[in-house]
Amino acid sequence: MIRTGLFAALVLSLNAHAAPKPADTIYRNGYIYTVDAKDSVQQALAIRAGRIVYVGDDDGAQAYAGKKTETIDLQGRMLMPGLIDGHMHPQSGGSRLLNCSLNYEPLTVAQFQSRIQACLDNDKRSGPERWMIVVNWFQQGMQPDGVETTAAMLDALKTERPIIVRSSFGHSALLNSKGIKTAKIQRDTANPAGGVITRDAQGNATGLLEDAAQDLAMNLLPPLTVAENLSASKAALAAMRQQGITSFLDAYTDPETMTAFTALQKQGKLTARAHFAVLIDLDKGGTPHSTVAELLKQQKQFDQGPTKVAPSMQVRHAKLFMDGVIAAPAFTGAMLEPYLVNKGTQEKPSWQPGPHNGPPTYFTPESLRATLTELARAKIDPHVHVDGDRAVRETLDAIEDLRATPEGKRVRPALAHDEIVDPADYPRFARLDVTPVLSFQWGKPAPDTVEALRDYLGPQRYAVVQPQALLLNAGARVAYGSDWPVDPLDEWFALKVGVTRTAAPNAGQAYAGKLTAQPGMPRAEVLRAITLNAAYTLRQEKDTGSLEVGKLADLIVLDRNFFTIPAEDIANIKVLQTVVGGKVVYQSKHMR
Repeated sequence: MIRTGLFAALVLSLNAHAAPKPADTIYRNGYIYTVDAKDSVQQALAIRAGRIVYVGDDDGAQAYAGKKTETIDLQGRMLMPGLIDGHMHPQSGGSRLLNCSLNYEPLTVAQFQSRIQACLDNDKRSGPERWMIVVNWFQQGMQPDGVETTAAMLDALKTERPIIVRSSFGHSALLNSKGIKTAKIQRDTANPAGGVITRDAQGNATGLLEDAAQDLAMNLLPPLTVAENLSASKAALAAMRQQGITSFLDAYTDPETMTAFTALQKQGKLTARAHFAVLIDLDKGGTPHSTVAELLKQQKQFDQGPTKVAPSMQVRHAKLFMDGVIAAPAFTGAMLEPYLVNKGTQEKPSWQPGPHNGPPTYFTPESLRATLTELARAKIDPHVHVDGDRAVRETLDAIEDLRATPEGKRVRPALAHDEIVDPADYPRFARLDVTPVLSFQWGKPAPDTVEALRDYLGPQRYAVVQPQALLLNAGARVAYGSDWPVDPLDEWFALKVGVTRTAAPNAGQAYAGKLTAQPGMPRAEVLRAITLNAAYTLRQEKDTGSLEVGKLADLIVLDRNFFTIPAEDIANIKVLQTVVGGKVVYQSKHMR
């Protein structure tokens, strides 16, 4: 018995010092930024069966080298966790590649008309009743500042077709007169709940539809075919791979989108971990119970279970809208204080409180609390659109009540956008464990943050717009979401803005310098927002978001070092390789 025990102990001792099982891939000689608890930087990393088995120095990695191990010399380049986009609309982004696009550009009326006329002229196959769909309209960038956007702009075009021009923000659409007639919008057509039909002094529709009023036209558009949905999904994933996105949240999905992604997953063509948020909307007669029941029905159909090595799909989130956008001309953000109006002249302006502070929030306090309670019981995390400070306040109030309940303690609420937050509410994000999911690229001087906000908010409120560092400094766990296709999918430009709060060099003198006196975010916090913090909102932080032993090998290689280059150069970073679950899904020709 003694000899047997000694022999067993000897075997265990020898095994403990035996060479580890060889890795499939070793990266060495790199700047490996881990995003671990210490933000440590290492030299080497080894992968086996889609997971990380070693992170450390080059000498230690050598023990994992076998006859079939691929060893990649990074030549000093930076390797980091894959990007996790915590709020985007990939199907919309992909499908917009199929439509006439204005490419988010500031345009004069003449340029606007010329671009759309060219699309009409190039589309020879469509008859007079088929809608012309125009996308990526930078509504706040129309020139000159304050130009009126009405159906008359589109009526000047040579066409008999109905036209809908969709704002890149997603909260406004412009119709021509044929579109207004086709949508049956008349003088006595009531504003739908959560939306506004913009009207002139005589009560006639101008063609501009805000928020839910867009549905009057959008519901008439021909749905994407199965083939078009697949094409949109493929295009979205291709764009993500090139950016270095290895996980994402579709922040407002539908069964058609999830069907397309399911098809790609079954074909082995899903190249990012896909999470989906189903809309909760009480405007059409639903109740908190019935709408959550519908969500759970879709979850049962499309959710593919726990996170695996190969990318799969999860349906664990609900999308709620509390308001629209705070920018002119929409003013559909719910504000604590009124928007300002110019009661003077253009030469001698006098900005004073106007007649309204935005619409009522799209959920009443009672219905929001009831809905959040139903979601908590169903173990679904709420992802809430809040743009104005009143929408933020009311949502935090409801979450505070939810946290006092047994089922409310485990939820992970996320508040998306948070373009303006009352300073009294900054510390509540940390105290209530609520994650603000922010689009960093909005924190720069641009038409939508200068002309469309500054005068209408007044100096005190304008000073705290896009409060990214302010929330961070108050202890919030800040996560990132691009909101693509509200903006072009350019994660590295967004991260640059997160650090600098400056526009692109070619934005023009009017948008030079920083947006307000607020500081930018530290570089490490910007990267943590788009990796580990975003992973937390997806309940995926134990598997992704940092490079640590046992985690999935979701990683990217960059062509330059995020931390050592000038801050403005962050926008120029290119991804050389994207790896998901140990599998290379994208590689640049410059990866050697």
